[in-house]
Amino acid sequence: MCLLDLLRQPAWAILSLLLAMVVRLQRRPRWDPQACRVKLNGKTAIVTGANSGIGMYIAMDFARRGARVILACRNESLGMAALKEITKTTGNTDIHLRLVDLSCMDSVSNFATRILEEEKALHILVNNAGVSGLPRQITKDGFEVSFATNHLGPFLLTNLLLDLMKRSAPARIVTLSSVNHKKGQVDFSHFRGENLVYGMDKVYNHTKLHNIICTNELARRLQGTGVTANSVHPGIVKTGVLRHYPFWIRYCFNLLAFFFFKTAEEGACSTIYCAVAEELEGVTGKYFDSDCSLVLPAPLARDAALAVKDFEICERLTSKL
Repeated sequence: MCLLDLLRQPAWAILSLLLAMVVRLQRRPRWDPQACRVKLNGKTAIVTGANSGIGMYIAMDFARRGARVILACRNESLGMAALKEITKTTGNTDIHLRLVDLSCMDSVSNFATRILEEEKALHILVNNAGVSGLPRQITKDGFEVSFATNHLGPFLLTNLLLDLMKRSAPARIVTLSSVNHKKGQVDFSHFRGENLVYGMDKVYNHTKLHNIICTNELARRLQGTGVTANSVHPGIVKTGVLRHYPFWIRYCFNLLAFFFFKTAEEGACSTIYCAVAEELEGVTGKYFDSDCSLVLPAPLARDAALAVKDFEICERLTSKL
């Protein structure tokens, strides 16, 4: 739109556009992925939930840097569409789709087994996939579906791939959490769907708190291995994560998103930073916000004794399967 076209618009449209421009300028992170010249040639990366939204842009960035990228997706058709888009955009043909349903522990185990059989190395693992707003449902493994998808599935996947990552060190694990973890609670009966209150993002908030707690404990256990583990808040991002919410909530969210929320590409920035930035070499057990800044998570997320207990419970739950 040229200046003359802009001036012909109604006053409210001009003000809306200017407001959107100001907000977009204010939400730009301090670190720009496009200005980072780090190359990933010879490196292998896995991104869960890479068929759309933040995950696809993370995978796209890794592909531009020359990595072998494995798209870990649940939906084959959407995954193939993302693969073709990434290949076309970046020119990188070393992009591969592998199917996994993180809510099903058998699917996670089968995925990890195939990775261990096919891949000689793994340098980056991004636990991006997540859901919010799902109604109460218990999986065949006996887990509440949101906890299985957002936490127990990624927890099991990460632990199954750890030995490969240790052999590939230096390597990095990045888990997407959320600032909403500050509203979360720790009640281990939640894993089985007990004592949960469903409404808006309450269950989601609990899962995101567990993400940080277990990532911190994982980082402690990985000290000296050359593998780091960090958590990130991508920001308030306009993605498909609210697809399970009522229409009126999605409508209001999308209306506000135009002015105030990050795009999926912008939301990928903090994760890419943790995965590739040279200044984070060796940095582990930390939590980064959407501005790629190191910040303190909620007090519960910094409780070392709770972290040990949480990790051990998750180990017991997933090792029995």
